[in-house]
Amino acid sequence: MKPIDEVLLSSPYFISLRHDFHAYPELGLNEFRTSRIIAEELTKMGYSVTRNIAKTGLVATLKRGESERSIGIRAEMDALPIKEKSELPYRSKHDGIMHACGHDGHVATLLCAAHALATRKKFDGTIHLIFQPAEENAGGAQLMVQEGLFKDFPCDFVFAMHNDPLLPFGKLAWRYGPIMAAVDSVKVLIKGRGGHEGMPHLAADPIIAGSAIIMALQTIVSRNIDPCDPAILSIGSFHSGTTSGIIPEEAEIEIGLRSVSDKTRNQLEERLKFLIHNQATSFGVDAEVNIERWYGPTVNNDKAVDTLVNVAKVLFGDENLIELEKSFMLAEDFSYMLNTCRGAYFFIGGATGEGDYPLHHPSYNFNDNIVELGAMLWAKLVESYLKMP
Repeated sequence: MKPIDEVLLSSPYFISLRHDFHAYPELGLNEFRTSRIIAEELTKMGYSVTRNIAKTGLVATLKRGESERSIGIRAEMDALPIKEKSELPYRSKHDGIMHACGHDGHVATLLCAAHALATRKKFDGTIHLIFQPAEENAGGAQLMVQEGLFKDFPCDFVFAMHNDPLLPFGKLAWRYGPIMAAVDSVKVLIKGRGGHEGMPHLAADPIIAGSAIIMALQTIVSRNIDPCDPAILSIGSFHSGTTSGIIPEEAEIEIGLRSVSDKTRNQLEERLKFLIHNQATSFGVDAEVNIERWYGPTVNNDKAVDTLVNVAKVLFGDENLIELEKSFMLAEDFSYMLNTCRGAYFFIGGATGEGDYPLHHPSYNFNDNIVELGAMLWAKLVESYLKMP
């Protein structure tokens, strides 16, 4: 596929803009500066920009021709509460906040593609570019959907990508069906009866009960869940007591759950509640179980994947496309958008073999070469789907 000249010529500017976003990171639902700059850039390109969706989110729309077809592309804007450890000239100027997941690069990539699409004018239909707040913590995608994202900006398909700093640069990883897991959190409060350690028979020890609960929970994935259906149950914390000599009144356990299918997600929760309550009863204590459902599984639509892969084959080459055999057990709130609109999520590699750090690492940095490659993919994807008559 012939490179897109408009991307090649403009990518240095958008890479410099990426460095600016990196230097001034903002946490979820506080991306005010980032959102303002994005809106200004897109307005200059000729897009109609709608702001203040889910507080700091925005959608930029560009329509050409008479076709009723439409396509959406999402990029996240938020940073993480991590103190950056780097000597980059554009390292974070906001202490304790950094772009450790590459969202600065995702935004720059989509802006570069937006410029190419507006300049080339080689499409027939409507483009909706979705700049989402709060992917990391507050479910910004869910907020945008709840505020009518796809009612106000209907899309035939919606797409999103994420950089993968451990996948070689130039590779694209994709999958039919679920590509990432659902994630849920559980808080357990065990209420026993405190007392003196010298008279344990008069107490109901929440530590002993909690320990038994934790061990019992380890049987759920190994004995109750289909081994062909991925699932994770992980104990994140167990707290009780203050000192020796005292049997405490309460204990707290925090648990993380991950699953790919709704069936397994429900099984994990039901079996967990059953074991906790029955173990608690056997030790003469009470247990309160609070399950908070976070992101659902990120499930790709087959037709959307076909649309993506057909374009990617020409741009990347067959040898650089990786069909994932299994879902990643990470989670992504783009799942809320895919629950409402057909679409696909995929990964573009950024690893170079030198100084590659994983996502959320304090020394991580987005590979700037992805801006050019990703922008060409976005532009070609839009022009392919919204093909001119």
